[in-house]
Amino acid sequence: MIILYHIFLAIYSAGIHIASLWNKKARSWVNGRKYFFKKLKQTYTNTGQPTVWMHCASLGEFEQGRPLLKKIKDDFPGVSIVTTFFSPSGYDIVKNNKEYDKVYYLPMDSAPNAKQLISILNPALVLWIKYEYWHYYLRELKSKNIPVLLVSGVFRDSQPFFKWYGAFWKKMLEAFDHFFVQNNLSKERLIKIVEEGKITVSGDTRCDRVINIASEFIDVPGIAAFCGNNKVIVAGSTWEDDEAEWIHFVREHRDIKFIIAPHEIDHQNIADVKKEFDGSITYSEWISDPQTPDKQLAMSNCLIIDNIGMLSRLYKYATLTYVGGGFGDDGLHNILEAAVYGKPVIFGPAYSKNFEAEELIECSGAISVESALELEEVVNGLLANEDEILSRGNASRDYVYKNAGASEKIIAFIKGMKNNIFKKETN
Repeated sequence: MIILYHIFLAIYSAGIHIASLWNKKARSWVNGRKYFFKKLKQTYTNTGQPTVWMHCASLGEFEQGRPLLKKIKDDFPGVSIVTTFFSPSGYDIVKNNKEYDKVYYLPMDSAPNAKQLISILNPALVLWIKYEYWHYYLRELKSKNIPVLLVSGVFRDSQPFFKWYGAFWKKMLEAFDHFFVQNNLSKERLIKIVEEGKITVSGDTRCDRVINIASEFIDVPGIAAFCGNNKVIVAGSTWEDDEAEWIHFVREHRDIKFIIAPHEIDHQNIADVKKEFDGSITYSEWISDPQTPDKQLAMSNCLIIDNIGMLSRLYKYATLTYVGGGFGDDGLHNILEAAVYGKPVIFGPAYSKNFEAEELIECSGAISVESALELEEVVNGLLANEDEILSRGNASRDYVYKNAGASEKIIAFIKGMKNNIFKKETN
C-alpha cells in the first residue's frame, strides 16, 4: 500500500504543477512551496516557549480550530502558535491576519519533509483539524512521542479506514493521542478500530466560533443602507449552480433586497455573477459612495459581495438565508454562520456529508430544496408567514447554542494530560 501512496503523491504533485500553468490557486499552491525550508529557516523564530502546531486543510478547518487557539492563548500566555495549510484558500487569507504570525504551507508529504519540518517547529502539542491524514508527518510525530489531538473529527463509512484495504490508513490513526469527534455516529464508527477511551464526542468547535462572531458583531458599512426597510435574502458561499437557482426569483422580486456572496471572488467570476443578475452592483461600487448613490445604485435590488471576510456578519441582516454548495460537488458550506443569528437556513440537496444540515432540518431550522421551482415555493411561503420565519429562526439559533462548548472540553483535556506539556514552562 505504501507504493500506491507514493504513486498518489506523485500524481497529485504532477497534476497540480500542470494545472498551475493556467489555474491561479494551483499556481499559489506551487509557488508557496518553492524554497520552503530555506525561507522557513530565515523567518522562523524559536521563542523558547512551548509551541502548538495546528494543521488545517483550508480556511473552513481553520475557523474550526480558531476558538481552540484563542483559549490556548488565554490559558497559556506566551505559547507559540504555528498554523499550516494544505490549500491556498486558507493560507492566502490567514497569512495576512496579524493575530497569527507563524502561518505556512504544509510541504508535500515525504519522510525528509516531515523530519525537517517537525525538527524546526519542535511542537509540544499538535492539533489536526477535522481530517487530512498524511502518513509521513503522523509517523514522525509518533516516533518523537509528540502528542497529537484530532479536533472536530468526522468519520464516515466511505473513508478508507473502514474498507478491506484500510490497514495502511488505520496505521496513521495510531499517531493520535485522542480523537475529539463531532457526533455519536462518528464515535460508533471509530470505536471499531480505535479503543473507546481515546474518543470523546465533543461537538463541533465551529459552534463556539460562530457564537464568538455573533457576540462581537460589528456592523458592515453600507449594508443597512442597502437593505433599507425591505425584506432581505442573503445567499452566501455560492457557486454557479447555486446562483442559477436564484436568477428568476431575483428578477421577479424587485421589492426584495438580495445580497449574494460568491465563494470565488476573482475578477472574472464576479463579472460573470453580475451578468447573471440584471442591474446588480458590487459591494465595492456601493460602498464607494453609499450616502449619495446614483440612479443605477438606487434602483438595484441585488448586491454582489466582491471581498472576503464579511459573510459571517452579513447573515445578521437577512430575513432568510441561503448557503451554497448544495447544488454541486463542492459540498455544503458553513450553515452555522447563518443559524447563529436565528435565521431560517435554505440549501440544496447535496448535504449528505454535513450531519449538522440533517440535524437542522430535523429541528425545523433548515430546509433543503431540489430545484429553482421548489426554492421559489419555499421562499414565497416563508415570506408570507412571519411566525414560521420566527419559529424556524429560533430553532436554528437554539441548535447552535445547544451544541456549543467543544473548545472547553478540549482545553480541559489538554490541562489534564499526563505530564501537562505546558505546566513546566508556564508556571
